[in-house]
Amino acid sequence: MTSDKDSIYTKKSQEIKIPLNSSLEKGEIKVALVHDFLVQYGGAEKVLESLCEMFTEAPIYTLLYDKKKMSAQGGSALSGRNREIHTSFLQKFPGFLKNRWRYLLPFMPTAPETFDLRDYDLVISSSGAWSKGIITKLNTIHIAYIHSPMRFVWDYNERYINEIGKKRICFFARVILNYIRVWDRQAADRPDYLIANSEYTRDRIKKYYRRSSRVIYPSVKKSQIPNKFKIQNSKFFLIVSRLSAYKKVDLAVEAFNKLGFPLVVIGEGEQEKYLRKIAGKNIKILGWQSDKVLVEYYTNARAFIFPSEDDFGMTMVEAINYGVPVIAYQKGGAREIIQEGINGEFFNAQTPEVLADGVRRFMENENKYNKEIIKKSAEKFSEERFKDSFMEIVKEVINN
Repeated sequence: MTSDKDSIYTKKSQEIKIPLNSSLEKGEIKVALVHDFLVQYGGAEKVLESLCEMFTEAPIYTLLYDKKKMSAQGGSALSGRNREIHTSFLQKFPGFLKNRWRYLLPFMPTAPETFDLRDYDLVISSSGAWSKGIITKLNTIHIAYIHSPMRFVWDYNERYINEIGKKRICFFARVILNYIRVWDRQAADRPDYLIANSEYTRDRIKKYYRRSSRVIYPSVKKSQIPNKFKIQNSKFFLIVSRLSAYKKVDLAVEAFNKLGFPLVVIGEGEQEKYLRKIAGKNIKILGWQSDKVLVEYYTNARAFIFPSEDDFGMTMVEAINYGVPVIAYQKGGAREIIQEGINGEFFNAQTPEVLADGVRRFMENENKYNKEIIKKSAEKFSEERFKDSFMEIVKEVINN
């Protein structure tokens, strides 16, 4: 094995030797996939799609499932057309509650614990929050792919409470978040093996969960060429993101309001109405768009803006996959993706003024960027590399 830092083996897995004589190739090992939510199509869901392609017979267990949205946004595996999908008791709650997930926070720690996974030899959870908390039987191996330690109860805790605003609600929110933080720390001990989506995530896992993990970068599918170029103006900057507060899209909108350059924002979330309200005439908020439309915008964008501190940042990889340079906040997973002067530029503070300065710096160096070199920098995030690396760990775990 590797060093303690790189090892995915923990005290728990060293003490419990799990004999699995079945062959993975022959399909004799029963596999299940667990994912937090299937209500919106983003980076975590793209990872789940890759896992679905690797384990074609594995059912999916998820806390909440919006079949209509996933049919429109995701692939067939996530729409339930070719996949057995099981949901938690949260699925039975009224629609107005399911669309306001903050009200469901007190129930969420219990939800993954209710999944009946007794029939499976191997369970793979794709977790940004809850699914790592599943409970498995003694002889079931649980591998957790961690997109992020639960950000809103650890390093985003106080900012999340401040966003709520109302004092009475803040008091109860603090109590609930303290309870969830304790649960999250205990839940992180349940998987036998942890895989992180970046070095940055691995460091956060070590800090908050006191566990080692191995890094496998998420994959991005090869770039596609659009059938028709409907976009005439190729002088726009682009953001593709969930429109949540921590994504800091409002920061970019404020910066481009002052710069006056064309900005296109693609994505949906709770901040969408607010962003439309503050956006100037030079900014288009398009909401959710299909993959075909995304390909067109990626292909024609002047540069991609990434204003948040994220654990990985799959949309950055999607951008460089199309040869589009990225202007990114110099924190988090961006430091593992962006090579300054080769496939993008950094800005080092989350203020409109500093972001605007980063845009101006990019424009000064714009002619130095080479699309083919930028595309080549995306090769280490290929789908083949993700699948090969993940399967290598699965086989290693099974044969341990």
